[in-house]
Parts: sequence; structure tokens; C-alpha cells
Amino acid sequence: MRIVAPLVEPAIAVSCRGITRDFGDGDTRIRVLHGIDLDIPLGEITLLVGPSGCGKTTLISIVCGLLEPTGGDITLFGESHQSLRGTRLVQFRGKNIGFVFQQYNLLPALTAAENAALPLIIAGMPRRQAVSKARETLETVGLGNRADSKPSQLSGGQQQRVAIARALVHEPRLLVCDEPTAALDAQSGQTVMELLRRVAVHPDRAVLVVTHDNRVFEYGDRIVSMTDGRIEKIETRAQRIAVRSEPAAEPIANELLSVNRVFGSVDHVA
Repeated sequence: MRIVAPLVEPAIAVSCRGITRDFGDGDTRIRVLHGIDLDIPLGEITLLVGPSGCGKTTLISIVCGLLEPTGGDITLFGESHQSLRGTRLVQFRGKNIGFVFQQYNLLPALTAAENAALPLIIAGMPRRQAVSKARETLETVGLGNRADSKPSQLSGGQQQRVAIARALVHEPRLLVCDEPTAALDAQSGQTVMELLRRVAVHPDRAVLVVTHDNRVFEYGDRIVSMTDGRIEKIETRAQRIAVRSEPAAEPIANELLSVNRVFGSVDHVA
């Protein structure tokens, strides 16, 4: 008798309940998020996808504490956003969240190691110690030999890897990537996503990637589709595999219909 182990639900890093967000006042007031309910698990890459203007950037800004929701509540690692205010919010974000931006945002006068060390220096770590740790992180993303290079001496893909090292150097529990492959060619984009899966995914870390790039959908453990400020669908990797594994019922039915027509015609002629 085969014993099947019960499925274990992953721990939740971020929990959104009933999140709304309005912009403007009075007659110009516009609601851009409509009651968002979303859980982002640890140990997975969650892709947030949808057309421009659907509310993706607004949602991640609220998740990261850069915007206040109009309504609803968000919990990050057991801490309610409502309990995080002012300096405490800044400290919490600096310790627990790493950011990867579309345009890299590297400082041109600094080396790769110095750019990657910035979160540690801002947090108060001595510069020499911070740069040393940044060099170690650059090794993990395959840029140990370019640690002393300036951004202008690096390709777009290499600059994005420096940005990933900067986002990971302080070992955050939530990594948020805003269109990390948008400015890259297909091969560089694939390299970045493979790097995120290899280096960033960790049982104690959640990775949230906002993207329009359907070339990287295969790297997502779950895909959250948004439309007009609402979550339209959430699909896990297992669900996508199951759909691909299902037999193509319609083509088979059409083929049987064609066979029946042929044999029906033969019988009629006979």
C-alpha cells in the first residue's frame, strides 16, 4: 500500500486582506485597488503580472510600506503595517526588504562592490566590513572578478546582477523585483531569473517579481494575474503542469468526428 504524504502549505511572508487604494479627492477620486486578498509564501518566487495600469506597482509599493492603503490590512512576517510607523517602519523595511529595480539605479562613481555594500553602510556597518561582505555576495552572483569595476564598465546583465547582490547583501526576508528583465535581451533576462531562483530563493525568504515579460513565467512558483486593480487569477506551478498534462480533448473529438463522417459516407455509398 502506497502512503502519500500530506501536502504542507508554505509559511506566509506577506498577507494582504481587503486592500484598497484611492488617489485624488472629491470628484477626482479614483480607486486603483479593489479589495486585494493575497498571500505571498516563503521559499517561492511569486510573479505579479498584468497590463500596464492594472495596479501592480501600487500594490508592491503598499506591500513595501512606501504607500499607505486606503483600506484593508497587510501583515509582514507577523507584523501588521498599522503597527509600523515612522522610524520603526524605515528600520523594518531596511532590515527585511530588498529591492531590485528595472533601471538598476547604480551610482556611477562607485565600484560594483561599493554599490552592493550600500544597504549595509546605510544600516551603520563600517565601510570596510560592508564592502568585504558585498564582495562575497558578488561572488555568489558570478561577479567576483568585476567587484572593482564601475557600472559603465559592465554590461546591462552584469549591472542587474550587481543590483541583485545589493538587494541580497543584508539578507532580507522579502525580495521585491520590479520588472528585473525589462531592459535586458532574452538571454540576459533568462540568466537573471535563473540567478534569482538559485541565489534568492530560500526557505526563509519570499521573492516577489513584477513583470510583463511572459518569457520568465516558467520561473514562477505561482503567478498572480491582475486586471483593473483586482486579482483575476492565482495559478501555482503544480496547476500549470496539470493543465499541460491534460489531453487535448477538443482535437481528439474533432478527429473522431472526421472519422465518423468518413465511415458514414462509405456506409452511405455502400
